[in-house]
Amino acid sequence: MHIALTGASGFIGSVIAKHAFKHGHTVTALVRETSTRHHIESSVENFIVGKHNDPKAIAALLDGADVVIHNSFDWAALKSGDLHRHIKSNLQGSIDLLEASGDRHFIYISSIAVHHHMHPNWNGQIDESHPTRPGGLYGACKASIEAHMWANHSSRGQCVTAIRPTAVYGIDPNIDRSIGFPIIQSLRDGKPYTKLGGGKFVNVEDVAAATIACINNPKASPRVYNLANCYARWADWATFAAEELGSDVSIDTSSPPAPINSFDTSYVTDDLGVKLDHGMEDIRSAVKELIDVM
Repeated sequence: MHIALTGASGFIGSVIAKHAFKHGHTVTALVRETSTRHHIESSVENFIVGKHNDPKAIAALLDGADVVIHNSFDWAALKSGDLHRHIKSNLQGSIDLLEASGDRHFIYISSIAVHHHMHPNWNGQIDESHPTRPGGLYGACKASIEAHMWANHSSRGQCVTAIRPTAVYGIDPNIDRSIGFPIIQSLRDGKPYTKLGGGKFVNVEDVAAATIACINNPKASPRVYNLANCYARWADWATFAAEELGSDVSIDTSSPPAPINSFDTSYVTDDLGVKLDHGMEDIRSAVKELIDVM
């Protein structure tokens, strides 16, 4: 299959491109003019320079494509504080791409941020049937795009899939954006680590594997896949980093070791064959790898 991929040079997109190539697919990648490409050149057949809300770039991206994987997000627009700019780029641009994709399978890299308030009716075990109740503009944008996907499936039978990763870890091409980077920096500076809380995490390789497994998969539409490997506190990340660095700085481990809610991901394994069995030891390995790269 020939894949049209947005956000191809970024963290998740670059790993998706590599998985696509490994599974025999070809990729046309949409990249910004300023994007670094060397790390994905061997996995990409053709590059289109432009933005996901540029009609000419989108027409070129979709030429000859069988599947669309929409992964890009305009963070500069969101962080600018200009709501109109954010909506025009991230929401309207994504809806326009969805419409331009026609009858192609549209796979959207959404986010678990579509959830914030978890209804007690689910008894702490959240599955894909839980309504989207975002707590911020990012999650609201993702949930809105998903709504248009379901409408397209209902009105014209378009195949649609939403991939909702939790916090994604691994080595980002922009290393300082990697989860764990600021923790390691803080420990190297000898500062006590006091950040409380934590979250659910997923390995970037699992995100890419699940995304590619949706292609030519009749179970994958219309479908939502919540992706989570495990829960970890920031203190756990810091503890692993301190052990690897040989640091004895003080780490606040007072946060609860388990979350209030968890995600049922059994259908990811059943439909896509991705086990999501990376746990805390994989986070330890990721911390070690990040330290080595840094």
